Amino acid sequence: MVAAVADVDALLGLAAELAREAGRLLLAEAPDRADDVATKSSRTDMVTAVDVASEALIVGAIERERPDDGVLGEEGSNREGTTGVRWIIDPLDGTTNYLYGFPMFAVSIAAEVDGQVEAGAVFHPSLDELFTARRGKGARCNGEPINVSGHDDLSTALVGTGFAYDADMRRRQGRWLEHVLPSVRDIRRGGAAALDLCWVACGRLDGFYEAGLAPWDFAAGDLIAREAGAETSDFDGGPVRSGSVLAASPRIASALRALVAEAATS
Repeated sequence: MVAAVADVDALLGLAAELAREAGRLLLAEAPDRADDVATKSSRTDMVTAVDVASEALIVGAIERERPDDGVLGEEGSNREGTTGVRWIIDPLDGTTNYLYGFPMFAVSIAAEVDGQVEAGAVFHPSLDELFTARRGKGARCNGEPINVSGHDDLSTALVGTGFAYDADMRRRQGRWLEHVLPSVRDIRRGGAAALDLCWVACGRLDGFYEAGLAPWDFAAGDLIAREAGAETSDFDGGPVRSGSVLAASPRIASALRALVAEAATS
């Protein structure tokens, strides 16, 4: 089953509306951001009451509007649906940034139809920027079309990355960075993969790579980057997948992919 055009428009509209609403919640709760902090997979993998509240807001609205859809959320929402539609939700991408008052955090919501991400919205509350995309229809920021940088020289490219929570994996990623950094203009580590992908989409970064990501980290951002003209893949050139995400302006994508793959195997 493939959703009709009007259905996908409705899915994107709902994703955008809920991303903004959850983003407003994050800003409203910011003065109490350090309250009720717990950890998940490691001491550095934090979750707050506002992560949970944001996901509850989004999932609750989806249950009211589309009760038969499936849901996959970072904070535990996981149910099968009967419509072919599944919502992939990161209610607060960049929790550590949020806790420290570092203004790089976002809400990310993707709508998947029969296994294909058809619509996505990423809202950056600190800058009041809403990134959206529909498959085959381009990407936008606050309603205006966006495009990748078009940069064609890896040696002068600005590249984003991130690090996993597992200490051993972080150590390996640090070694990768030693290999990548001399071959590019510079590296940026924003701490919110959904935003990094959107920043590739609008040209603030020329490329991005990260290992250790989960579907909610990249589902919406990957679509937005692709619809803005980025080439996206895993480190081996296949489709983006959990644990292996790369996005770049097309003229440097192959070179960046080769560099990252070489770093990961060195």
